[in-house]
Amino acid sequence: MSSISVPKNLPSPEEDCEKLKKACHGWGTDEHAIIEILGHRNAEQRVEIAHTYNGLYNESLVDRLKSELSGDFERAVVLWVLDPAERDAKLANEALLWPIVEITCASSPDHLMAVRKAYCSLFSYSLEEDIVRQLLVRLVTSYRYSGEDVDESLARTEATKLHDAIVIRILGTRSKPHLKATFNHYKQDYGKTIDEFTSLLKVAVCCLDSPEKHFAEVLRNSIVGLGTDEESLTRAIVTRAEVDMKKIKEEYYGTSIIKGDTSGDYKKFLLTLVG
Repeated sequence: MSSISVPKNLPSPEEDCEKLKKACHGWGTDEHAIIEILGHRNAEQRVEIAHTYNGLYNESLVDRLKSELSGDFERAVVLWVLDPAERDAKLANEALLWPIVEITCASSPDHLMAVRKAYCSLFSYSLEEDIVRQLLVRLVTSYRYSGEDVDESLARTEATKLHDAIVIRILGTRSKPHLKATFNHYKQDYGKTIDEFTSLLKVAVCCLDSPEKHFAEVLRNSIVGLGTDEESLTRAIVTRAEVDMKKIKEEYYGTSIIKGDTSGDYKKFLLTLVG
């Protein structure tokens, strides 16, 4: 389901590193060469290139790219070069909301375990601990109304949301085939789909049942309106290019994902990843 293309006659990691070093040498940066090399290597090959680069030149490839590139292009390339588990751990640490739902629900169990391990290695505490810490910070820093007045309409709405929280236990402990069967029975019995819950649960259900539909929607929303949400656009393309981008493109109503909403090297790099 990957949308990237890897050359049949693949250069050695040493050759790639030499070209990358040359692309970053001197007064100007050869962005085209960087895109042509890194945009056409799979995750295993990129990790090997980064390791080889460090050994040859005694410097981090990521650090070199950060110093040579800028803006959305820099962020996209750096995220792409990182080991996928390390990349997802960093995304989870930065946001601790939507990326966590996407990572936990749209990833394989093995990848999720790798992300948790990478998260602990990078930040010296577990992903679970960080989620709890963020929750406690919100509780400690919040200001609660201490009067007697009650908004009955709001209370009724929040009671419904509290009831829906039971679903979290089911989503977190059942296999994907079991969950799909559960979703089908729910629709048959109650005449509505399971994703008619709160927005967060809706994202979780969609990622479990059909991740390509979720990420097609993320891409669509990122370019709707006057401005472009480059952070969401980058995250969706970089994290799914090697997973299910072909399916995502099929869900995208057959239109161009990038269109005219990006420009320059950033646009060229994203187009390379989406094939």
